Amino acid sequence: MSKFWSEVTKHTEPYVPGEQPQSTSIIKLNTNENPYPPSPKVLKAIKQLVNGDLRLYPSPTAADLKLTAAKYFGVNEKQVFVGNGSDEVLAFSFLGFFNPGEEIFFPDITYSFYPVYANLYGLNYREVPLAEDFTIPVEQFFNSPGGVIFPNPNAPTGLALSLDQVEQILQHNREKVVIVDEAYIDFGGESATALIPKYENLLVIQTLSKSRSLAGMRIGLALGNEQLIEGLERIKNSFNSYTLDRLALVAGKAAIEDVNYFNETREKIINTRERVAKELKDLSFHVLESKTNFLFIRHGTVPSQLIYEKLKEQGIYIRYFNKNRIDQFVRVTIGTDEEMDTFIKAIKQIIGK
Repeated sequence: MSKFWSEVTKHTEPYVPGEQPQSTSIIKLNTNENPYPPSPKVLKAIKQLVNGDLRLYPSPTAADLKLTAAKYFGVNEKQVFVGNGSDEVLAFSFLGFFNPGEEIFFPDITYSFYPVYANLYGLNYREVPLAEDFTIPVEQFFNSPGGVIFPNPNAPTGLALSLDQVEQILQHNREKVVIVDEAYIDFGGESATALIPKYENLLVIQTLSKSRSLAGMRIGLALGNEQLIEGLERIKNSFNSYTLDRLALVAGKAAIEDVNYFNETREKIINTRERVAKELKDLSFHVLESKTNFLFIRHGTVPSQLIYEKLKEQGIYIRYFNKNRIDQFVRVTIGTDEEMDTFIKAIKQIIGK
């Protein structure tokens, strides 16, 4: 610990990302990346922009990307915010809409960045326990003193709330902001964007990292009423007016516009997920019903930590969480069919099938 650190730095426990092995021989099923490349139209748009204009600042308003997103989601451009990945959008949202001294609610088993943001900004929070089956207990999120945030589908469980359940939470928190983190919504969930016209307290956050294969570009979106978006713009422009670079702006626009490629790769992942889920169940795994691009699983007799370690020895990386209630589970990103076949073959060897 450095003597030059501020008190905030000294007491900060940062988020720990998944392992990022650099070897190309590794099968990487631990960070929920898309196994398929970005749309060819994305690559074309980036190549066309790699020129002398990179000496110029990007647009601070990101107007073209916002307009494209607005058309896709059926809102106006003043209802769209863009940021450097959904993590940055989340960070701005915690600062923009939650107050110290007013307790916010989020699940106890969820995206582990939430308590990091809350502690960084000095926010009080309650980690609402998931039910025994790992579903979100909707009623426990009613009447929050400070606001609510939850992923839908949830991570790392992969389980999704229905749109009716999301609306119940909104109805019982009308005076506080409810943030729905939809990083994985495109793999089977029901987006809350349809509720934006009805609820001024709803902020929906999405990312182009997962379903549009742009994790390397860092493009996040927020959708909500104009007052919420204006609040995010105030926060952003107090940190950095140029959060997205020129390449990210054109990549995001092209990715959203190429709906056919988006649907094609998304369906591939969903089909592979369902096939692998069935194969794992046949191998005596308990598999939660996923609406994401990953599976949350545990075996009936073989410890999950052992499975994680044995797979790693074979160059297959999955995610193990050494945390209460979920330390008997592992999270497995859906890769290509070939990668998942290799994964299943290795699993059979580990469990003795």
